[in-house]
Formats: sequence, structure tokens, C-alpha cells
Amino acid sequence: MGAEVIVPVTMFVCATALVFGLRYMSNKEKMAMIERGLEPGLSRPRASAPKPFLSLKFGLLLVGLGLGLLIALFTVRAMGINEDESVAVYFGCLSIFGGFGLILSYAVEKSWLDKQKDLL
Repeated sequence: MGAEVIVPVTMFVCATALVFGLRYMSNKEKMAMIERGLEPGLSRPRASAPKPFLSLKFGLLLVGLGLGLLIALFTVRAMGINEDESVAVYFGCLSIFGGFGLILSYAVEKSWLDKQKDLL
């Protein structure tokens, strides 16, 4: 058997083992909670915390990724970087500007939360 057969089979077996392993550990955790007299949270769904800045975070991340892609394109074209080395420029710019977008999102969220604390 060649690698083209072994790799997909191995990935399928590993993914299946991961799913069953996670399910088994979750079940053991719930059983331990029941033994201690705690409610494992099966009967009532948890109310998730509101995420008012989720769209801001994704928007700034996508804007950062777009800017990174454009700057990488202009950099590769202006410097005449060959195709093999240009991949590093693209990934680097995407990571840097995507990170800047997330940092900007954090700054906006923190500023808003600080203003809310001052009002109280």
C-alpha cells in the first residue's frame, strides 16, 4: 500500500478515535459530577453570554486580512520577489494585519467597557 492509501485511512482512524475519546471523557466527567451530587447541566440549557462585539471583531479581522493581502501584493510586485519567496510575504502580512485588526477590536471593546464602568 502506498502513502496515498495509508494517509487517508490513518486520518479517518485518528479522527474517529478523537471523537470517541472526547465523548468518553465527557461522559466520565458527568458521571463524576453526579457521584458528588452536582448537577451536570443536562436538564437546563445554559444561557450564553451576549457577545455584542462579535461582528466588530470579525469585521476588523477581515479588514486587517484584506489590507495585509493588498500590501503583500504590492510588496511582491514592487520588489519583484519570485513565487517561492512571495508565499512568506503573503502569510506574514496576513498574520500581522489580521493581528492588528484584533488588537484594534480589543482596544475599542476595552474603551467602551471603561466608559460603561465610569457611568455606573
